[in-house]
Amino acid sequence: MVSTNSKNTVLSLFSALTLSGLVSSAPVAAPALSDEVHHKHGHVDKRSGTCQFPNYDGMVAVQTQGSNAGWAMHSDQQCTFGSWCPYACKPGQLMGQWDPSVTSYSYPGSQYGGLYCDNNGILQTPDSSKAYCYEGAGTVLAKNTASGGNVAFCQTVLPGNEEMLIPTDISSGGSQTLAVPGPEYWAGTASHFYVNPPGVSVDDGCKWGSTSNPWGNWSPYVAGANIDANKNTYVKIGWNPVYLEATSPFKDSKPSFGIRITCDDESQCDGLPCSIDPNSQSINGVNSASATDGAGGAGFCVVTAKNGAKANIEIF
Repeated sequence: MVSTNSKNTVLSLFSALTLSGLVSSAPVAAPALSDEVHHKHGHVDKRSGTCQFPNYDGMVAVQTQGSNAGWAMHSDQQCTFGSWCPYACKPGQLMGQWDPSVTSYSYPGSQYGGLYCDNNGILQTPDSSKAYCYEGAGTVLAKNTASGGNVAFCQTVLPGNEEMLIPTDISSGGSQTLAVPGPEYWAGTASHFYVNPPGVSVDDGCKWGSTSNPWGNWSPYVAGANIDANKNTYVKIGWNPVYLEATSPFKDSKPSFGIRITCDDESQCDGLPCSIDPNSQSINGVNSASATDGAGGAGFCVVTAKNGAKANIEIF
């Protein structure tokens, strides 16, 4: 996925990030953790063959009506014995647990995030020295100035199945801090969001969708962010390549809203302007001097906020 090593790496790999996630929803079994990284919590009902969602500090249960029962897993997927079970955290926070033996993006290790449900039905914490959820860099804010209600930013689960299950709901006229990982995060990857049209709830937008509506993985726009060791935050917005596919029923439909990156101190930001405005641009159009086509030919642009400066992803 996205390395924090350089801007060029971010530019080249962000585009690939937008197509990731079409992964089997089957539970991913894994070798048991070594004794050195075991940290036990309460027993669960062993007869069920699953580990219950624990609601530890900062965790957010998602899509609770499905078999996932709150875990950040597909709705037909359970947290079964002998598998890794990712979880969502509050807006602005990042999951702090994953298989420590997996240090690069490769399948199936890229799915070994969260807590480990061992063969005895006991949840294991891979690294007890780390919090379950921790604050991201705090350098990117999502703002909703659009008409039409709330806007659901839906973050993909990584390490995990990369479904857009982690919700950040921005009320009309409101703002929320987005989760921005640094070099310490799993395999140096960035956070990745699907941006739903105004008025779509997180319950409807933050899950795998269908061609019935331009929501979820069919939403028109994607965004992403990460910060490097020099406090440079790379912020990306772009068209969702799935929205533009030849077989997509939405490929010829202009979205009813736009998206842009702004900065509180423009002198600290490289890459402005960076915006998508369907009222003044064609489908797949991007207003940026450095606009680039990524995966599937989808247009995107990147802004670098330097020296710890803050950037905004604004929906209008």
